Amino acid sequence: MSPLARLRRPTRNSPTDAATSATSDATSASDGTAPPAAGPPPSRARRIATGLLTGLAALLVVAALVTPDELDRVGPAAVLRIPAEALVAVALLLVLPPRARRPVAALTGLLLGLLTVLKLLDMGFFVARDRPFDVLLDWGLFDDAFGYLTDSTGRAAAVVTALGAGLLVVGLLVLVTLAVLRLTRLLARHRAGSARVVAALAVLWLGCAVFGVRLATGVPVADREATTLVAAHAGQIRHGLRDRTVFAGEAAADAYRDVPGDRLLTGLRGKDVLVAFVESYGRDAVEDPALAPGVTAVLDDGYRQLRAAGYDARSGFLTSPTFGGGSWLAHATLLSGLWIDNDQRHRDLLAGDRLTLNGAFHRAGWQTVGVLPAATQPWPEKTFFGYDRYYDAEKLAYRGPKFSYAPMPDQYTLATFQRLERARPHAPLMAEIPLVSSHSPWSAIPKPVPWDAVGDGSIFNEASVRTGGSRDVVQRDSAQIRADYAHSIQYTLGTLVSYVLTYGGDDLVLVFLGDHQAAATVTDEGASRDVPITVVAKDPKVLDRIAGWGWQDGLRPGPQAPVWRMDTFRDRFLAAFGPTAGH
Repeated sequence: MSPLARLRRPTRNSPTDAATSATSDATSASDGTAPPAAGPPPSRARRIATGLLTGLAALLVVAALVTPDELDRVGPAAVLRIPAEALVAVALLLVLPPRARRPVAALTGLLLGLLTVLKLLDMGFFVARDRPFDVLLDWGLFDDAFGYLTDSTGRAAAVVTALGAGLLVVGLLVLVTLAVLRLTRLLARHRAGSARVVAALAVLWLGCAVFGVRLATGVPVADREATTLVAAHAGQIRHGLRDRTVFAGEAAADAYRDVPGDRLLTGLRGKDVLVAFVESYGRDAVEDPALAPGVTAVLDDGYRQLRAAGYDARSGFLTSPTFGGGSWLAHATLLSGLWIDNDQRHRDLLAGDRLTLNGAFHRAGWQTVGVLPAATQPWPEKTFFGYDRYYDAEKLAYRGPKFSYAPMPDQYTLATFQRLERARPHAPLMAEIPLVSSHSPWSAIPKPVPWDAVGDGSIFNEASVRTGGSRDVVQRDSAQIRADYAHSIQYTLGTLVSYVLTYGGDDLVLVFLGDHQAAATVTDEGASRDVPITVVAKDPKVLDRIAGWGWQDGLRPGPQAPVWRMDTFRDRFLAAFGPTAGH
């Protein structure tokens, strides 16, 4: 036989080859991966694609772990940290038996996806409310957010936004889970090398933690933020569960619960008292150099006009329980004298029999009125507040155009209240009126019109009365948004001053205040939760009653004006205008 023939003859595998093959198969089986199928080696393009997918999977997992939950902390430095949770997860996956490794990896990916969604929710809430998302109490706000989007941008845009948010959540859960599974297969194929890398990184993490090594931005290299975040949200849940008992005790302690009506509010007998909430009117509106000039000009000029007409005013600050939204929490806090900073407390308040400021006026003989122009759906809370008469958007019967979120301009709201209530012969009134022209997104507002021309609001259809803001809710930069916000506040404050000058009289007492600061897109970082509050009256005896408060003269509180928590106002007001509960 020729040498060529011998080369072509098939030969049996040698014992060494068989052993090598068996060892390779066994190793693959022990790692939980199938032995590679016979065939040509992968092409260069396929190898590059595989490497890119693996790199993207690693980047997605690392980003899910180390990305902060506040937008202003997001940056390149975040991915340079070493997350302790990743080291623990990799070590666990390396020591698990093959049958357990894949389901544990899938569960880890799902949990990491949920953590990513939670971080996105926190980011949104920090921008809108200056606080993290509350996993126990905030779910009901999504319905309010959808209603806000519908009112501001239209139902179609709101539905598209909601669907997009839902797809984003599902996509994150799926992609992060697939990324963890892919990396787990890679770890299983390279167990020894992976173990060495994890050990080295663990030593490095420990050294950085012990010596406090930080990046140039001040971010610690040894990261465990994911664990800290989960622990903080778990603490939210524990606090929320305990808070119901705490709140019940606070609500039960009421010095004015049993005070008879003839001993309440004696210093306001015969007066019409209007409590007007100005949407998003916060301390920054009168102090931020970028917002305040126009607002303070309206207030100072308004005060000069009021003084010339015989009125006077005193102003201070209240600390709101909410920021950037949740107006109903501020309304309930001021009127009930309880700190209502979440929806659970709000629900419990409505289920009880707390004496509100409205209720005290009613007990003392006033007719109580609720004027809520933004109430476009049934509002069962009106029963709790006990209004003698209640006007929602339907009863206010506005026939003009919408201006952004607001169903009707504030001038129409006040003019209609005047026509339906104060212009008629009436017993003394106490009215609560939330004004909403300054509600986000601060796009378009009307020009003021003569009060006797307001009518049914159809005058606001005329192009000549449209001014301020951009009708495009989305495509505005931050400077334009801030300018539109300031303009809307000027409009509402100017409208209030004009109302007093036109319809006030000797027997009007106006209390107007902000419900909360504007969202973080408008206010400076670290903005307080303070809102201005002002009392306006023509009768000097009214303001003499509050002389002890130390509030400043005028419609604009200065930097040194007193600051009270909003829940203290009810008792201070009742004490100032009537005998205290103990006498």
